[in-house]
Amino acid sequence: MAEGRDNTAMATTLVITERSVSKHIGYVFLKLGLPQSDSGDRRVPAVPAYLNNA
Repeated sequence: MAEGRDNTAMATTLVITERSVSKHIGYVFLKLGLPQSDSGDRRVPAVPAYLNNA
């Protein structure tokens, strides 16, 4: 995700399904406290949220 890959590219690289990637990313967003919203992609605010928690 930090490399800008979409779910398909991550699934191919990790040799897992896209559904698995989606589920894992959902858990990451949940852990970072990034609720689901219709206003935009949560991947963008995930980076500063991660850096602030690190």
